[in-house]
Amino acid sequence: MKAGFFELDITPFLGMERPGGYGKIYSEKVHDPLKARAFVCEENGNKVAICILDTLDISRKFVKETREEIEKKIGIKKENILIGATHTHSGGPLFGFLPEEYEDAPDLIKTLLSKYSTIADPFYYEIAKKRVIDSVIMADMVKEEVICQVGYGFENKVSFNRRAKMKNGRVYTHPGKMHPDILEPAGPVDYDVGVLSFWSMDEKFKGCLLNFACHCTTSPGGISSDWIYYTEKIIRKAMGDTSNVVVLQGASGDVTQVDNFSLRPRELEYGEKGANYVGSRVGLESLKIILTEEKYEFNKVDTKNVVFKVKRRAQSEEKLKKAKEIVEKGLKDEKIRNTTEWTFAKERLIADYLFKKEPYIEVEIQAIQIGPVIIITNPAEFFCSLGKRIKENSNFQFTFVVELANGCIGYIPDKDAFSSSGGGYETVLTSYSNADIETGEKIVEESIKLIGKFVPEKIPVKQAEISKTSWSYGILGPDVD
Repeated sequence: MKAGFFELDITPFLGMERPGGYGKIYSEKVHDPLKARAFVCEENGNKVAICILDTLDISRKFVKETREEIEKKIGIKKENILIGATHTHSGGPLFGFLPEEYEDAPDLIKTLLSKYSTIADPFYYEIAKKRVIDSVIMADMVKEEVICQVGYGFENKVSFNRRAKMKNGRVYTHPGKMHPDILEPAGPVDYDVGVLSFWSMDEKFKGCLLNFACHCTTSPGGISSDWIYYTEKIIRKAMGDTSNVVVLQGASGDVTQVDNFSLRPRELEYGEKGANYVGSRVGLESLKIILTEEKYEFNKVDTKNVVFKVKRRAQSEEKLKKAKEIVEKGLKDEKIRNTTEWTFAKERLIADYLFKKEPYIEVEIQAIQIGPVIIITNPAEFFCSLGKRIKENSNFQFTFVVELANGCIGYIPDKDAFSSSGGGYETVLTSYSNADIETGEKIVEESIKLIGKFVPEKIPVKQAEISKTSWSYGILGPDVD
């Protein structure tokens, strides 16, 4: 097997929009550089490319255009290219509508998008696209023969399900630390730290693919890759400054670094200290695998994809009418405009525009096999329960579920979240999140089906011989004279 890594800077200019909410936020300083991190591997003529960007999300349009260019330039098949996002909330203006995409919208929608919503910057969009293409080309150029290493670490101190069942029978997102009405978490957490490493034939560490499920919302201050910066930093400290770390974001649509079920201080969850705490612990757990697991030659590289469409959720005329009234009042009154009610009324109107323009959303699930590892992707902020269900039904020893890959369709909760005892803002209809409530179940079903089409490569098991004699010291005693 041959593999190569390469990374390029995608740090935006100061003053550009910083996506991560439902309104306008602008970047004022740089904490650490954002990157497009690329990986290419090849075995028996099968070649795959992975490029993960330090950005909130990526659009389907961006993925299609970038894949097209990569295939044209170096011949890697479009369906063999994975383009994903780390989901940092401290990234550049790559996510959201491009101005050209809402030219046909009614004037009210144009105003709501251009003045009061996150939109993509066309200039930054083109820069990021070029950097992805170039990073993949360079990763392909620097490929060399490698031996591989894989394992799971376990980290349970930095990630928590942010949704809680409450005494009133509902579910709240971030109900507040130790709120007296909290009963229990409303969903699971995945503590696996999956690490797939690559070493040169003379056993020099080249880099790793790292799979962990936790929102990048520690916000250390300014433009940042968030906790990933510290994960990379600690791995490089141990393995060398040229080590490559490509983080594949796990199923963390409802998992963050905030523990609502304890009084743990906020400084371990936000800011510089919080980002360092999360990133360093994930990095240290990764190093356990990198420094101790056996190395092997893997012989299988393969990919399969399935693409299907899901409906957008419709809404009643009554709700739309009420939303329009709230929005129009807020456009005249800043106090109203700064309320949660106005924000989600605005989102309803934009969601209606989307529903009428494109009533169906394209979903791609991609599976990439590298030896005993299957990487299975979805284009969503995917609830952890759904990701765990895929892992539990996989026939692979190592299954890396990767969200926000090859597009973005918003939050995809499990079906229970939409029941009368469900709730949380992830279930609210917005311009960002409006797929049919069955979408999560459909993605799980198709993912398991796709994984089943692969034959896992088995890792050789090293065992000692059965001993027919006991240690001569061990059979002595007792001596009580």
